Amino acid sequence: MLQKLQAGNHPQPFKGPFSITRIQPSDILKEDTGDTAFGPLSNIDHAVMKKGLTIKMHEHVNDEIFSYVWKGISYHRDSAGFEAPIAPGKLMMMNAGYSFWHEEKVKKDEVEMLQIFVRPRETDLEPAIQFRDKPVDNRDWYLMVGPEESDAPLYVRQNVFIYDAHPKAGDELNIPVHESLKPFLYVLDGEIIIEELTINRLEAVTDLENKMPSFTANAESTVVLFFVDMDAPMSIAGTISGLGRK
Repeated sequence: MLQKLQAGNHPQPFKGPFSITRIQPSDILKEDTGDTAFGPLSNIDHAVMKKGLTIKMHEHVNDEIFSYVWKGISYHRDSAGFEAPIAPGKLMMMNAGYSFWHEEKVKKDEVEMLQIFVRPRETDLEPAIQFRDKPVDNRDWYLMVGPEESDAPLYVRQNVFIYDAHPKAGDELNIPVHESLKPFLYVLDGEIIIEELTINRLEAVTDLENKMPSFTANAESTVVLFFVDMDAPMSIAGTISGLGRK
């Protein structure tokens, strides 16, 4: 049975030059779990950062953080000594472990992006930083992130896979399958229809019982698809991923 997470009630912990709409994936579930997470998928921060903004150097611990920029360029600097522009087609994964510091700066046009927080399998792992380029206009699924033993270009220290796609209006996409993992399909922008449900920007859909049916894009869209091990062991000691429901 399809279950939809509607827009409109997402918390907004920050507003102004740096605004965050915080998607709490557990809100898609029928029952109140008392937590924000869908398995180890803790939060999806849909952020907009205005020109001239600097998010000063700050620490994360025990967060796996996937940065997915949809528009603009964020200039990244971190405690591992890396400086890199993060933009559409340029992915970043911060595996914070026991301590990782980073700063983000917007020099030109505003940035719209997702910061995706996953709870790691255990506490106080070694910190790491990863970068990878990808196509910017793939109309079909592109695997971006997966467990360490997977073929994904970026690894997360958890049993989670993350794909994206940029279908045009009228495109129909089949949903892949990962045995024993549950899907969570988020619409970053645009509109899709799946069976009788219309899923708009800032909304999501899942099916915890059956294979997800295909969907059709009603408009040019960007969608991010997660597959999550709902029973995975995880640390809840993360700076953001461990916050729980507010």
